Amino acid sequence: MAEQSLNPKVEGIIQNIEKVMIGKREVAELSVVSLLAGGHVLLEDVPGVGKTMMVKALAKSVGADFKRIQFTPDLLPSDVIGVSIYNPREMEFTFRPGPIMGNIILADEINRTSPKTQSALLEGMEESSVTIDGMTRKLDKPFFVMATQNPIEYEGTYPLPEAQLDRFLLKMKMGYPEPEEEMEVLNRAQKNPPIEDLVPAITLAELIQLQEEVKDIFVDDTIKKYIVDIAHRTRIHANVYLGASPRGSIALMKACQAYAFLRGRSYVVPDDVQFLAPFVFSHRIIMKSEAKYEGVTPEDVVERVIARMPVPVQRLVR
Repeated sequence: MAEQSLNPKVEGIIQNIEKVMIGKREVAELSVVSLLAGGHVLLEDVPGVGKTMMVKALAKSVGADFKRIQFTPDLLPSDVIGVSIYNPREMEFTFRPGPIMGNIILADEINRTSPKTQSALLEGMEESSVTIDGMTRKLDKPFFVMATQNPIEYEGTYPLPEAQLDRFLLKMKMGYPEPEEEMEVLNRAQKNPPIEDLVPAITLAELIQLQEEVKDIFVDDTIKKYIVDIAHRTRIHANVYLGASPRGSIALMKACQAYAFLRGRSYVVPDDVQFLAPFVFSHRIIMKSEAKYEGVTPEDVVERVIARMPVPVQRLVR
């Protein structure tokens, strides 16, 4: 895809993140895409590549209320969403909010806690609200979850259920930096960590306004059909046990709108779909056992489906 100038309204956010994260331009852009689309991100990679620092940099760049949840095997749902505590002096229960009551939430090592506690995030991620003691409490806007998990540490971990994976708009990997990039990381970390000097590039009110503008990005019916056809073909693929859900199709459309907005366009093009589909669909696909044995991955399936499909011809957009 040809390089395009970024939307000036969000360019400052990307530049801010790059002051902290060296050589992670694509990860930074995709994180902002998910934030603008009102979705959530799952970062999967080995320890020590900067997953936590990425979330902190994003939160500081938009002036958000940042909360961190360190998931452990003994973490309870009430530790995430909050609990009502009886106050004997007032003779009534007082609600003590949990760390989910923030704008940008880092769910660190989410696969280290029990499925019961993992599910405590589900309502918040899907409905932007939590139910405590029978009372539904709305979460502040914007609400954005970036969860991390370490794929190599299988002992003591709990796989994320399909229902929770489906709540993440994007799943991506950080990857190791190149040697010259890692040298720059050392140089920057030698004195004060760069994260300490970050100042917000936009306000929360401006971010909410950008999220509303993203919803107005034009998506032609040919693009919508392209998205639906890709999702359908993942469901009937010979190597796939469970394909991308309709929620996944909606997620891809919203991600494409945010990506087009990021790129300074008022409309979505097929290239947006092709670029984002592996990040949106792969974690929603469950492979058959024989396909796993042969080394076929969900990413392979999405890429092969796209490669075999004709690219739609769009009508002229205004």
